[in-house]
This record gives sequence, C-alpha cells and structure tokens, in this order.
Amino acid sequence: MSRFQDKVALITGSTGGIGLAIALRLAADGARLALVAHHADELTSAADQARQAGAPDVWATACDVGVEAQVEAAVAGTLARFGRLDVVVNCAGLMEFKPLAELTTDDWQRALNVDLFGAFYFTKLAFKHMQPGGSIVNVSSIHAYETSPNVAPYAAAKAALGSLTRSAAIEGQPLGIRVNAVLPGAIDTPMLRDNPNVKSGAEKIDENNLGQPENVAEAVAYLASDAAAFVQGTELRVDGGRLVRLS
Repeated sequence: MSRFQDKVALITGSTGGIGLAIALRLAADGARLALVAHHADELTSAADQARQAGAPDVWATACDVGVEAQVEAAVAGTLARFGRLDVVVNCAGLMEFKPLAELTTDDWQRALNVDLFGAFYFTKLAFKHMQPGGSIVNVSSIHAYETSPNVAPYAAAKAALGSLTRSAAIEGQPLGIRVNAVLPGAIDTPMLRDNPNVKSGAEKIDENNLGQPENVAEAVAYLASDAAAFVQGTELRVDGGRLVRLS
C-alpha cells in the first residue's frame, strides 16, 4: 500500500522548487493534495503535474500564508473538498536582501509573516482539525544556525520556526499529532540561483554539495509518514554535511 493512501496533504509554497518536489513525492505515494501558493497562475501547472505523478485528487487555491483569514479559507476549502486533513507541510518562504542598517519594520514584517506566522496559522488550524496520527512538517533552513550577510529577517524567522516546531511538538503530542522540521542547505532552485549573496560570492556554494529539491522531498515524506511515528520535535538537516565542516 502507498505510504499516503487515503490521506490528505496540504502543502504551502507548492509551486516552487522544493514545494513542488514535495507535492510530487507525496502524490507518487498516493496522497490526495491541497496545493497552496501565493500566485494563482502557477497552480494549474502544479496541479497537473501532481495528478500525473499519481495523486488521486488535487485541489489548489491561492493564499497569502501571512494573512490568517486566507489561511483559514484554505483549510476550510481543504476540509470541504476532502473531509479530512492528515499532513501539513509549511514550505512557503520569503527572503529579504538588505543590510541590517537599511531594514525597515515593513521588511521584517513581510519576512516574518511568510516564514513564521504562516506556519503558526496552519499549525493552529491543524491542531483544531487533524485527527490523531496527523503530521506537520516545517521547511526551515540551515540559516537558522549559520547564516550570511543581508538576510537577517529570514535567518531570524527560520530560527524562530525551529522553536515553534519544538513547542508545537510538545503540545501536539497529547493530540496524537507529530511536528518536525527539515533544514535544507544549498538546494538547486531558482531561489538559490537568484540569491544576490550567491551571485556576489558573499555566500559560497560548493557545487559538489549542491542538493536537489527531491532530496528535501524525500526527507519530508519520511517525517510525514507513519515510518516516522516515533519522531517528534526533530530538526532534520538535509544539507550534504554543510554544517558539519568548520569552514
């Protein structure tokens, strides 16, 4: 039997490099999918790819994850379509590229809304609607631990996401809900290639340790599945060993 047969998975940021790879991995494992993304025009293609990958049913909706009312509508739509919610993957992400001295409150708020509050909103609703056996996987980043210049809001939000993961794991356990996180390193996506720090050389990428979105998707699928039934509150690095080295 497929790992996610008869289960419903909601994935945010589901049209991007890592988010789409996660959607396709869960689709191949039989999940019915609720695809959530900020840009509605990208959802049709993502939904078509998910069906081709094996998803028995796909529902897609545009949603700004930093707006609680839109998150509530996305979850309500998922429940109306499928009648249940078994997996939530918080993958939506936003990076601001400015020196600290030039950052504004609005810059910080935009990053926190997407990178932290969005995960909180979906976790809050999952706790209200998931049945025991449910799983939440947050897509964090190694920037939560080691970072580079000019991305302070992103790094701070991802560090806070780790703390949210641990707190949610504690509160989710009595509900029978597991909460874990993955921390991708350098993953070959447009977000990485377009990163001004990478282009300038401020953040150096070893091409020999450049991961693929599918590497992260496999880790997410494991944490979301029953195979990880005794894994709770962990942060799984998927970085090719980048943080192991001293330099």
